[in-house]
Amino acid sequence: MKRLTRVEGAALAVLGLIVLSSLAGPSLVSFDYREIDLGQSLQAPGWTSRHWMGTDLLGRDQLARILQGGRISALVALVGTGVACLIGIPYGAVAGWFSGRLDSVMMRLVDLLYAIPYMFLVMLVMALLAGPEASNPRRMILLFLMLGAVSWLTLARIVRGQVLTLRRQPFIEAALAMGAGPGRILSRHLIPNTAGIILTYATLTLASVILQEAFLSFLGLGIRPPMTTWGALLNDGVQAMAVAPWLVVFPAGFLIATLLCLHLLGEGLQDRMRRTG
Repeated sequence: MKRLTRVEGAALAVLGLIVLSSLAGPSLVSFDYREIDLGQSLQAPGWTSRHWMGTDLLGRDQLARILQGGRISALVALVGTGVACLIGIPYGAVAGWFSGRLDSVMMRLVDLLYAIPYMFLVMLVMALLAGPEASNPRRMILLFLMLGAVSWLTLARIVRGQVLTLRRQPFIEAALAMGAGPGRILSRHLIPNTAGIILTYATLTLASVILQEAFLSFLGLGIRPPMTTWGALLNDGVQAMAVAPWLVVFPAGFLIATLLCLHLLGEGLQDRMRRTG
C-alpha cells in the first residue's frame, strides 16, 4: 500500500491525539469532570488559569468534561459501528452469494428501510424506552443498538456488490470444485477479500455514528448528567453562549476536528481502493 499523503498523515495524527488525550483524560487534568464549584462558575479560559478551557455554569472544568465526552462518544461510535458490521457484512455477503430471488427479497428490504426516516425512528425509540428515569447504562445500550441498527444498510449493499464480483473469480470456482460449502467460502474467501472496502466504509460509519450520537445528545435524548458527550456539552453551551461562548467553541472544535479527520481518512482509503481496483 502506498504511503499516506500529507493530508492523511495530518488527519491521522490529529485523530490519534484526540483519542489518546480522551483516553488519558483523568491523568491530564487535575479536576474530575463531575466536580462542582459554584465559586468558579463561567470562568473564562486562559493559560494562567487552572481551567485551560474555562468552566461551565456549575463551575465544572470544561477540558475534563470534553475529554470525558470524547471517551463516551468514541465508545458509542465504536460499538455502534461494530453492530452495523455484525449486521451488514453477513447480510450483504449472503445476498450476494445466493443472488436470485433471495437476493431480490433481501435488497428490497434494504430499500424499504432506506425509505424510513430512521433518525426520527431512533428519536422515537429513545424517547419511549429511555425516559428521564432511565439509567445511563440503559441509555448507552439503546444507543449502541439503535445507531448500529440504522447504520448497516450502506455496508450491506457494498459487501453484496463485492461478493457478486468475487464469486465469479477462479479461486472461488476452485474452492467449489474442492467441495467447499457456502459457509466456508463466505467466511474463508469472500468476506476476507472484502476487508479493504469494509475498513473504508467502517471509517466513514464511525464519523456518521459520532454525528448521530451528538445530535441525539444535543436534543437531550442521549447520555444524561453527570456523564456527558460532545453533543450534550453543545446543548449545555448553547444555553449560556451569550456570556460564555467557549462552552460551544471548544466541544464543537473537538467534534468538527474528529469528523473531518475521519472523513479525510475514509476518502483517502476510498481513493486507494479505486486505484487498486
